Amino acid sequence: MSLMTGGQVLVPNYVCRKGEDLVAIIGDLESSSTYMISQLIGLYHYPQISYGAMDPIFTDRVQFPHVYRTVPNQNYQHRAVVQLLRHFAWTWVGILSADDDSSERGSRDLKNLILSSGGCVEFMYTVSDNRQRENVEEKMMLSSARVVIVNSDVHSSSSVILHLSIMKSGKVWIFLSGLTYFQLSEVAYIPEVLNGSLTFLLHKGDIPGLREFIYNYTPYGHKEDYLLKDVWIGLFGCYPVLANINRAIPALDPCSGDETLESVSLHLYDVVNFRIVHSIYTAVYIVANSLHEMLMDKSHGIIMEPSIPERPLQPWKLNGYLKRLHFTSGSGDDIYFSKDGEITRDLDIQNWLIKSVDYTDKTSINVEDVQAIDVGTYNLSAPEDQRLVINDSHISWHHSFTQLPRSSCSETCEPGYRKRTESFHICCYSCVVCSEGEISNTSDADECVKCPEDHYSNEMRTSCLLKTIEFLSYDDGLGMCLALLSIILCMMTCAVLGIFWKYHQTPVVKANNQKISYVLLVSLLFSFLCSLLFIGRPMAVTCLLRQSVFGIFFTVSVSCVLAKSFLVVLAFKATRPGSKLKDWVGSGVSISVVVLCSVGQLIISMVWLISSPPFPDYDLQSDSKKMILRCNEGSAVAFYILIGYMGLLSLFSFLVAFLVRKLPASYNEAQLITFSMLLVCSVWISFIPAYLSTKGKYMVAVEVFAILTSSAGLLGCIFIPKCYIILVTPEMNTRQRLIGKP
Repeated sequence: MSLMTGGQVLVPNYVCRKGEDLVAIIGDLESSSTYMISQLIGLYHYPQISYGAMDPIFTDRVQFPHVYRTVPNQNYQHRAVVQLLRHFAWTWVGILSADDDSSERGSRDLKNLILSSGGCVEFMYTVSDNRQRENVEEKMMLSSARVVIVNSDVHSSSSVILHLSIMKSGKVWIFLSGLTYFQLSEVAYIPEVLNGSLTFLLHKGDIPGLREFIYNYTPYGHKEDYLLKDVWIGLFGCYPVLANINRAIPALDPCSGDETLESVSLHLYDVVNFRIVHSIYTAVYIVANSLHEMLMDKSHGIIMEPSIPERPLQPWKLNGYLKRLHFTSGSGDDIYFSKDGEITRDLDIQNWLIKSVDYTDKTSINVEDVQAIDVGTYNLSAPEDQRLVINDSHISWHHSFTQLPRSSCSETCEPGYRKRTESFHICCYSCVVCSEGEISNTSDADECVKCPEDHYSNEMRTSCLLKTIEFLSYDDGLGMCLALLSIILCMMTCAVLGIFWKYHQTPVVKANNQKISYVLLVSLLFSFLCSLLFIGRPMAVTCLLRQSVFGIFFTVSVSCVLAKSFLVVLAFKATRPGSKLKDWVGSGVSISVVVLCSVGQLIISMVWLISSPPFPDYDLQSDSKKMILRCNEGSAVAFYILIGYMGLLSLFSFLVAFLVRKLPASYNEAQLITFSMLLVCSVWISFIPAYLSTKGKYMVAVEVFAILTSSAGLLGCIFIPKCYIILVTPEMNTRQRLIGKP
């Protein structure tokens, strides 16, 4: 208030001081005091340049149009913290805040940023009165978070450090206030738990000539500086001999006069790496530069001819020059304000170490025992994902940690597992093994990755393995047996065909319609050979032909059996007196039946091959570890129509043969046909559920077995008895025995 009114009595809005123009206010270090000052002087539009207030609230240029800062706002610091947490994989943290509006507001913003980046905050406590402090201390000691972020302004840091003095080891402390030796000096003893902690500070800057000035600055040359006398007493343990020194000081030896600041180890005064001091230096430089530009700007009538009276200085005009300010400082820094009224400045990360301390005898340490090591930076001019640069090897953690500290709500999920959230905290989860066909090859995987279709997951669920290709091959034991059986049956069919050809003049062969028998034997021979198309690696040609070719040849076989059944019926009816069916008994009817029935199957096959032909395909779903190379039938409906047509002919042949099964012995072929068709129908009826219930090569084996069994049934039931008569009992191969005469 004295700056704005002057005089001995404070009179608001009245300036009684003469010849002293206030053009700007530099300060403060704290956000809370900067806020209060801006509210008081906002009416006067005085420029206010803060060298330490990092509260993001000042980016509101409507509410704070005349507040400028030589430091970045705290949002950048929060982003740096989030990248630091991500760098060390710390997902479960706590926040400790000082008891002021700025710190609490910043803590809330930091918490929201951590949550939005995928992390979790276990607690957010405020250091306040002693009663609340005890409660906070108890909760913090019981918390599982190993990393605690301390968010407080400069002057509140000492109270926070005292608050930590009773804390046990086992936590990593991250200070956002820019903890310095000067702040540590405000505490009598440093808590041992600070060993290994990290702190964010403004990037160090250079002030040309300041170091030499400080080293040459002594109370002997500046007798009016009483603060310097106290510094001399504190550093050297003696008092400078000056005429005006306070003699009430406890008995000390007088200084020799040769003492200099350069001769002592300055733990409290960093005269090499200026941080806050550099911000103050920049603020003063900005005001001086802007004021110079304003005074030299003739367009505002400030510099005029001597004859014209000088106009009073108007501080509010300085704001326009501050906003478009852009120059290079004496330290070589490019100085300008952003649209938010702040100067972009990088951040340094320091690691606090306590040197040579016996922890068993000492839990609190003097400030002289503390060492700060630069371990990283946060470059605000770099891309967002490349701003944090940290050297892990330079960091020393608290002695209670034998390796990199880990801070998470749950144990790490090993590769092969994924996280499953158990509570409202996304960081608290259980580990669930990946499902079959999925893997995770990293720790703490959020989701398992599905393997490609031609791969499967190993037992550990950590890698995908290529599936083996499976099909019914000739090298396989099952395929070899089926192929061998098919060849044997082919040889048997050829043998029967040879016997019938050799004994074609005998009554047994003549009585069974030689042409139909030959057609039946040839069709059975090709049916046996068709089974070989199902064995071996499926190819486009074999897939295209095997079902349709087998369907046609087996239909011819069943049609021949049906024709034989008709002939038996016609032959029996024709023997009755006065029957007119004698003209129908002959090969013409039987051939017509075979052709007619076979054409139906031929049409079905052609429609199938034209509309939806079969093709080689991989079945990737039936077996998790194998790729089944199969023939995709193209149209399942067409396949079942083809099988159904054969089944319908077989059933019809069975019914016809069954109706004449009790004919006299001389017509006993009807019984053989009945039995053979019963066998065929039984095989193909049982084939359907067996085919649908198997997968892979066994599905093909079931169909091959059905083909061989049904065809062998026809061969065995119809022709083997006749061959037995021809070869073993030739005395029965006579016309008399055939017609039942002695």
